[in-house]
Amino acid sequence: MALNAKNLLTVLGSVLAFCATSVTTTALAADKKATISQAFQSMLYLPLYVAIDGGFFTKEGLDVTKQTAGSPSAALSAVLSGSADFSLHGPEWTAVAAEKGADVDVIANVVNGAAVWIATAPDVKFTSIKDVKGEVVVSGQMPTTSTSLFFRALKENGMSPGDVKLIQVPLGSEIGPLVAGQSKIAVMYEPGLDQAVAKGMKVVLSFPKLYGEYAFSSITAKRSIDPDTAERFVKGLQSALLYMQTNPAETAAIARKEFPTLDAPVVDAAVKRMLADGVYPKNVDITPKALTVAMDTQIALGNLKQQPKYDTFVARSYIQPALAAK
Repeated sequence: MALNAKNLLTVLGSVLAFCATSVTTTALAADKKATISQAFQSMLYLPLYVAIDGGFFTKEGLDVTKQTAGSPSAALSAVLSGSADFSLHGPEWTAVAAEKGADVDVIANVVNGAAVWIATAPDVKFTSIKDVKGEVVVSGQMPTTSTSLFFRALKENGMSPGDVKLIQVPLGSEIGPLVAGQSKIAVMYEPGLDQAVAKGMKVVLSFPKLYGEYAFSSITAKRSIDPDTAERFVKGLQSALLYMQTNPAETAAIARKEFPTLDAPVVDAAVKRMLADGVYPKNVDITPKALTVAMDTQIALGNLKQQPKYDTFVARSYIQPALAAK
C-alpha cells in the first residue's frame, strides 16, 4: 500500500510514540530496585557478590542493594518487616518462621554443601571422626552450624559432645587456639580454614564431601514478593553461579575485592576449595534431598519440629524459569 505525505507523518508519529514508550518502559525495567539483607559478609555468600559485582543482576534489569544485618534472625526480620525484599542465611531460620505461621519461602540456592571442615596440627593422627574422642577441640559458639554438624558427626559415630573437651569461641576466632597450641583440632569455616592451612595446619575432614547435597544457605522472600522482581533476582543469581563454575580466576578476583583485608592467597585457596567441594552450587535449584539433609540436623538439635513440606516451602516457580534460561 502506498503512503501519501499525510499518512507517512501519521505512521512516523505512531512509531516515535511507540519508541518513546519502549524506551521509558526499558528504563523503568533497568531501574527496578531490590534490597537483600545478608546475615553476615561471608565467603560463603560469594555467589551473591558475583551476581552484584559481575553485573548479572543488572543484566536482568535489577538494581540490587546489599545490607548486612549481623545475624540470620535480623536478616530474616528485615524481610518480614518489609525493609528488605530478600534475605540470605540458613534455610532453617525460614523453616522455623514458616512453622510459626510467617508467609516466607526459600526461592533459590546459594550454598549447597555443609561448608565446615576439621583442621588439625600437622602431628595429629586422624583416620576418622572417632579419633577426636578425649581430645581438646575448638569450635564456634553455639548456635552455629559448624558446631551443630560436629555434634551430629559425633552422634552418628556413637559419641556425644561430652566425649571431647570442647572450647567454644566466637565465630572466626577458631584459628587462635589452634595455632597457639591450646587445641590441636578445630572445626572451621572458610576463610579461617585456609588461614590455618597457610600456617601449617592440615585439613582432615570435609563435611561437604561427607554429607553431599546440603541446603546450607538460601534466599528467602515473602510469598507476597513482586513475582517479576523475584524472577529477575533468581535468574541473575543463576547466571552468577554458572559463571563461577567456568571462571574460577575471575571469581577469586571478585572475592578479593569483597574481602580486601584477607591475604590474596588465602582468598584464592578458599574459593578453589569451596568450588571443588561443591559448596558453591552449579545452579539455584534446591533438591528435596538437600533440604531434607539440612533440616534433619535442625530437627536433631530440637530447633525444628518437622521437615517443611518441600512443594510449598521451596518456590520452584522462580527456580524453574532460571534453570530454563539460556
